[in-house]
Amino acid sequence: MGQAVSAPANRNVPANPSAVAAAAKKHVWGHFARHGEGIAPPVVVRGEGARIWDDAGRSYLDGLAGLFAVQVGHGRAELAEAAAAQTKELGYFPVWGYVTPPVAELAERLAGYAPGDLNRVFFTVSGSEAVESAWKLVKQYFKLVGKPTKHKVLSRSLAYHGTSQGALSITGLPGLKVPFEPLVPGGFRIPNTNFYRAPEAYASDYAAFGLWAADRIEEAILFEGPDSVAAVFLEPVQNTGGCFPPPPGYFQRVREICDRHDVLLVSDETICAFGRIGPMFACGQYGYTPDIITCAKGLTSGYAPIGAMIASERIFEPFADGTTVFMHGSTYGGHPVSAAVALANLDIFERERLNEHVAANAAAFKATLDRLLDLPIVGDVRGAGFFYGIELVKDKATKESFSPEESERVLRGFLSTALFEGGLYCRADDRAEPVVQLAPPLICGQREFDEMESILRSALTQAWSKL
Repeated sequence: MGQAVSAPANRNVPANPSAVAAAAKKHVWGHFARHGEGIAPPVVVRGEGARIWDDAGRSYLDGLAGLFAVQVGHGRAELAEAAAAQTKELGYFPVWGYVTPPVAELAERLAGYAPGDLNRVFFTVSGSEAVESAWKLVKQYFKLVGKPTKHKVLSRSLAYHGTSQGALSITGLPGLKVPFEPLVPGGFRIPNTNFYRAPEAYASDYAAFGLWAADRIEEAILFEGPDSVAAVFLEPVQNTGGCFPPPPGYFQRVREICDRHDVLLVSDETICAFGRIGPMFACGQYGYTPDIITCAKGLTSGYAPIGAMIASERIFEPFADGTTVFMHGSTYGGHPVSAAVALANLDIFERERLNEHVAANAAAFKATLDRLLDLPIVGDVRGAGFFYGIELVKDKATKESFSPEESERVLRGFLSTALFEGGLYCRADDRAEPVVQLAPPLICGQREFDEMESILRSALTQAWSKL
């Protein structure tokens, strides 16, 4: 672990790279992407270890694990072999009243990793779909237990929970929602845990800030009416805005509030699960047991699409009477090939002790990124495990952020391209405060940390000159 991989410059380069680019230009509608004249997305053709290669043979450090997903690194032949073996045995069959061996084995394994009595696994295709499923589940659950007016959900400001209509309603990013409104009613916002921008009264007391933020959840429940609020959706470490860890005591207070008002706590671990923070499920890192976990991404290290909603026995019980059905599902949820890949992926985790590797190297990753705090453009470095955000500012003393024009010119117009051309794939994001996000494969070590810091230092220094 921790070793960069080299390869011949022309290995696996398409016979006609220009044809690939032309086909993409004419036919591919990219996700969350701009299109038009002069925009030519890079063509990525291969990955191995913590590195990717483009169609010209250039190598880049994958500082985002694809999209917070490729935990075990690229090029793992055994994951492809697991998919091929399952395809030969049974390529597809639905879980609509049936089950396949890899699905049953994977459900048992996930239940073993999950805390408390979260033993019931509902498979989906993605994280968005897992969140969508969870909201539908809590609505039907409360109808079944005689509390039909409980349907609203709370989530944090700026949090991202997915793109489907229900998940987007839980998402706290106005810019993502406006094009698709009206959305599903019933989603309400509460404060996030960005201590860097905490209210002045709590700016010097991290624990007090956390309790203040948690108490705002109870305030929202009481304002909306406890008989109308069904669930709170929270990421262990919030992604959007640049990785907000929970302050000490935050989740314990949230758990108490939820229990007091019979509100379900959903831990959205689409990014944070499977070693990203350290443990298989990040709720264990922060000492709380949710009622539901949603997860995806790292479950297969991105090698096959799958997600899951894991619910407690309490939530499952009303559906176990022999007649009641959770009226939800999808064609490919619980796909046997994806389940087989997930099992092989979890085998790698256990054999190579990746969770322990993250725990052992997390402090070194943070210390390496903290070096960047000497740059005038870097306001804050925050995160946990192998999941960090670097907030960019134009004035460190006042914490003044970029204007929209500056963000367009510096972040999109320069920094994203400069980082990639410098050899680092990561994310420069301004959906909230301007940040650079890093979430490398879990196999990385000090060599990769130093490479990331060096490339970031050069690009951020140049970006500052453009302000």
